[in-house]
This record gives sequence, C-alpha cells and structure tokens, in this order.
Amino acid sequence: MKLYRLPLVMYEPSEDTGGKYMAEIPDLPGCRAWGYTAAEALENLQSVATAYIESYRDRGDPLPPEVAAVATDEPEHNLSEVLVAV
Repeated sequence: MKLYRLPLVMYEPSEDTGGKYMAEIPDLPGCRAWGYTAAEALENLQSVATAYIESYRDRGDPLPPEVAAVATDEPEHNLSEVLVAV
C-alpha cells in the first residue's frame, strides 16, 4: 500500500459550488468532491482520490509525476497539513 500526501484546496460554499463546500486535489485533474460541511467534502474527496488513483493503476497508466513523487510505503505520524493565512 502506498500513502500519498497530496495538497488540497477547500472552497467555501458559494453559488459556484452549488452552496456546498468543495475540495479538490490540483495534482489530480478533475479530482474534486462536495459536501455540506468541510469535513464531509474532505471525506468524499479521499474516496474519490482513492478511486482516481486505483483507476490509473487498473489501466496501467503512470500517475502524474507530482503524485508519484509523494508516494511512500511508511506511514507518518502527521499526514495532514494546514495552511494559515494571516
């Protein structure tokens, strides 16, 4: 099993996001998910990203270089990142 530490972008609910939170992984084009809460959007995104990466493997296609570069076999204690804008 590989672990992927992928950056994500979370969008606040707006007209553009259908009034829901939207999360996406820019390194996986088109990989995005929505939810009524930020936590739900993130949970949905993890499922979508898993299916996205599995579909690459099933077809035998190489992952985008940005994604392949962050793969690891060893779990880390801190797998999340936070961005604070002041």
